Amino acid sequence: MIKLRRSIKVFVFLACLAPVVWLLIAAATDNLSANPIKDITESTGIWTLRFLIITLCVTPLRKLTGWNEVIRYRRMLGLFAFFYGFLHFMTYVWLDQFFAFHDILLDVYKRPFITAGFTGFVAMVPLAITSTKKWIVRLGGRQWQRLHRLAYLSALAGVIHYLWLVKADIQRPVLYGMALSLLLGYRLFAMFPLRRDGLKQREIAA
Repeated sequence: MIKLRRSIKVFVFLACLAPVVWLLIAAATDNLSANPIKDITESTGIWTLRFLIITLCVTPLRKLTGWNEVIRYRRMLGLFAFFYGFLHFMTYVWLDQFFAFHDILLDVYKRPFITAGFTGFVAMVPLAITSTKKWIVRLGGRQWQRLHRLAYLSALAGVIHYLWLVKADIQRPVLYGMALSLLLGYRLFAMFPLRRDGLKQREIAA
């Protein structure tokens, strides 16, 4: 059983690496388009959003199906979301802007889609830092869970960033937005029974 779990974890890890491996192979074999920076930026950005949404799917999937094993992969998936977000951010900072921080700050201030993308990336930083078990103990379970709700903010900012970037062909960002809306709706729906139970307990106590 332990060997099977390890094998599945290795498979998931390798599957998560596949997009960046494909990019490296495409770059090495000159199979990117005439604008390779755009290809890298788009690919890493899309995969950041995908991994964020996949990570947010873990808890609903576990609760709806009873498949508790899936929770073992949530941290890995979340860290891969940050990994691709970091690659996306560094592609812009390094390959696109050549570390021209003054111009980058102006972009963040003046261009709404970059403001949204930057917000999404910044929201992921504390999630990546506090992803370990030690941080769960330090913060306490409730505080840690509250902090990690920033994943929804990051995903929402990512959807807005994507939507404002493409402007005309909005089919993909709309689909990601719909998926995120379903996840947010599920979370709100799951919270209401707890509130109702709390109200009932207060009424009984009164």
